Amino acid sequence: MSVRRKYEAIRGFFDQDEPSAVPTVIGPTPEFFGLKSRSWPKLIAEIDELCSKSSDPGVSYKVFFFGRHGEGFHNAAITQYGQQAWDEKWGLLDGDGKLIWGPDPRLTAIGEDQARNAHAAWKREIAHGIPVPHKFYCSPLKRALRTLELTFEGFLPVDPKPIILENCREHYGRHSCDKRSTRSALQSEFPNFVFEEGFEEEDVLYSAERETEANLQRRAKLVLDRIFEKDDDTYISVTAHCGWIRGALHTIGREIYELPTGGTIVAVVKGTVI
Repeated sequence: MSVRRKYEAIRGFFDQDEPSAVPTVIGPTPEFFGLKSRSWPKLIAEIDELCSKSSDPGVSYKVFFFGRHGEGFHNAAITQYGQQAWDEKWGLLDGDGKLIWGPDPRLTAIGEDQARNAHAAWKREIAHGIPVPHKFYCSPLKRALRTLELTFEGFLPVDPKPIILENCREHYGRHSCDKRSTRSALQSEFPNFVFEEGFEEEDVLYSAERETEANLQRRAKLVLDRIFEKDDDTYISVTAHCGWIRGALHTIGREIYELPTGGTIVAVVKGTVI
């Protein structure tokens, strides 16, 4: 039986930890991903010290690299038509005769470039000593899967492969862009990923009703629960969506941070069994 946990962001390590942080000013992939000390070896030592000082077996710490996918065709359409028109009309359709954004849209050329920019940022930080994540998790939507591929090309371990988690997906329902492809289609296109146990062939979550923010937050917590329960690894990558990352930040007690497309935000998280 799974145990219950609560989560807390340990602040002070990154510029983005500040409540006053402005995403558009900081940018998607700032130098050192915003690390205040500008020293990855120092961060590693500080995290090791946090872990070693914890005498409570119910307390553990992890460092999450949350990555948002690059621009998808639905993002381009929202920019073109505006959020209100998207919510009321265009988001319910699969396209406008020029752009196709549903179901499960791919990255635009701009989105692929944003993912390659994230790759360049990781290459830069690896040279500075960044701890490459031990485990990689991803949304089952193609825009996130492709972003992970491009971002970590050449950096991914052969084993274990990145794991696709259903609960890492964006708000589901109503908008065609948030309906996922079948498991078979995803397996064919992304053979270097593995699916979590029990992943369904069809999208059983999508419906005519838009998922609530509260349920998205619940799903984000379930992902953290899974990782803290099953992974002994400290450094974790999750490639997902703006909404899902917002839900994860809420779960750890952080303010809303609207991460730009193709961006990365790092969070040090304390998990406590309750």
